[in-house]
Amino acid sequence: MRDTKNEFRFQINEGAEVPKFRQLMDSVNHAIAENRLSVGDHLPSVNQVCKEYKLSRDTVFKAYSLLKEQGVVDSVRNKGYFVAREVRRVFLFLDTFKAYKEVLYDSFTKNLPENVLSDVHFHHYNIDVFRRQIEESLGKYHRYVVMPFEHAEMEQILDLIPADKLLVIDWNLYARPASNVLYQDFGQSVYDGLEEVFPLLKKYRELVFLYPEFTNHPLDSVHFFERFCRDRQLTFRVERRSSAFEVQPGVAYISVSDRMLGRFLEQCRDKGLEPGRDAGILSYNETPMKKFIYKGITVITTDFQLMGSKAAEFVSTDAPMQFCVPTGVLIRESL
Repeated sequence: MRDTKNEFRFQINEGAEVPKFRQLMDSVNHAIAENRLSVGDHLPSVNQVCKEYKLSRDTVFKAYSLLKEQGVVDSVRNKGYFVAREVRRVFLFLDTFKAYKEVLYDSFTKNLPENVLSDVHFHHYNIDVFRRQIEESLGKYHRYVVMPFEHAEMEQILDLIPADKLLVIDWNLYARPASNVLYQDFGQSVYDGLEEVFPLLKKYRELVFLYPEFTNHPLDSVHFFERFCRDRQLTFRVERRSSAFEVQPGVAYISVSDRMLGRFLEQCRDKGLEPGRDAGILSYNETPMKKFIYKGITVITTDFQLMGSKAAEFVSTDAPMQFCVPTGVLIRESL
């Protein structure tokens, strides 16, 4: 073990919402990620940390104990704590935590090596939150896995992250030829998916794309829906007002919002309409529950489990990545 007591210092922010024990853990993990701490380096004793940073013994002991449980540090009687292994931290930045994002997150974390830990954050399509989180994360992580959104300032913010450390996922936005991207196709794949279920769609007198005012789904899907309907000479429209939505018999709906899917099912129940017989629904993005709702909800979806495992591959191998995750249709009774 090497003595680093005079070289390493904890970063404690008194005004932060993050608990003190978590700040102690983050300080150690970030120092390891930045090579300021190496395997075998000695950490300050519990008593020393308590005295120097005016923290309770329980707080410091909890931080060291959790680090030990994670295998980051180990201890030797009468010699204290030391770094037991190299730990890499990953900054995972998602838009919102919806059910299908849980599938992505679960696959991502399960496929990471044991010495890689991820910190997940959410921006909720708020550019100020996005900028602040990125700025505060700079230099603290081995890799950045970021889900962006359309905004005039987005490209400038993403440029703050070294290109070789950044993987843009879900949307192929602001990517340059050498950028690392892991994305789904919201355009042609929608057209192809509709083509696959055309034998089911043509029994309806009208197709309606539900694109409510609160959605952030890419407009490419709407454009390719319109192109498909024109090519197939189908009657169609796009409904952008959630308040105007009312299920009609003989109509099939394409929904990019689970909130609108819920309203469809609720109105079908109230009106005595049977999904898949009297009115149809094609939902965007698979979730674990959609195969159990009613007799099953037909979905057009990318493979979020694959997206999660490929993101973990980028983090684990340090190899460049440019990969389009395939999108397909799961046909169930709702159509």
